[in-house]
Amino acid sequence: MKNYELESYDNETSKERFYREEAYLRAKQKVKKILGFYWHLASYIIVNIFIIIVIVSNGGELFSFGTFATALFWGIGLAFHFLSVYGPDFIFGKKWEERKIQEFMEKEQSHHKFE
Repeated sequence: MKNYELESYDNETSKERFYREEAYLRAKQKVKKILGFYWHLASYIIVNIFIIIVIVSNGGELFSFGTFATALFWGIGLAFHFLSVYGPDFIFGKKWEERKIQEFMEKEQSHHKFE
């Protein structure tokens, strides 16, 4: 496993070193956020399964609002956590932009062929 933090580059200027270190810190922060989201997801699954089992084993109905209320409202919070980590780029990222640009360019070309 490489240690990017300690790796040195002999021919590197201080500006290049600064940008490389900044990129490393941003990547490290992003990994930390992703890991935090996965821990949140894991605790969501484990705790809600436990809550549902306890409610049903104590005579509660499986298919009632009360049984799934915690999972529903916590799930909304989990969805916001997901969006804070992955952001709108998850849905409308660079690949989506490139596909749309290509699609519009092809439409434009086909439209001009018939003129």
